[in-house]
Amino acid sequence: MDLTKSMFVSAAGLRAQAARIRIISENIANQGTVASTPGGDPYRRKLITFESELDRAMGVDVVKAGRVRFDEKEFDKDYDPTNPAADSDGYVKVSNVNGLIELMDMRQAQRTYQANLNALEGSRRMAVQTLQLLR
Repeated sequence: MDLTKSMFVSAAGLRAQAARIRIISENIANQGTVASTPGGDPYRRKLITFESELDRAMGVDVVKAGRVRFDEKEFDKDYDPTNPAADSDGYVKVSNVNGLIELMDMRQAQRTYQANLNALEGSRRMAVQTLQLLR
């Protein structure tokens, strides 16, 4: 694989992980939200999928962020009969975002982003060294 293709693949990985980090950030920001109306649903955790795609111009398979879907896990309930969104039993639905899971996902996304950045930098260094040899 030539250096241009390896840089292109690494850049696609950076874009995919940046999209993943954005979704995780939304989840963390909405952690602990409650329904705003009785019987309503609070913020539902989002999950991002990745797809392999052939870039015909470059002739390489690259990763790209796919569709964003919602986590179907049930909402937690907190007992708060004074909340306007409480049901007849006094329970309020709370977002299904688990902060610990989001932080682990964020850490993994950051490490994968860093790995793609290191691969991109390595390819760039090799290209610069090749140009210096040709002078």
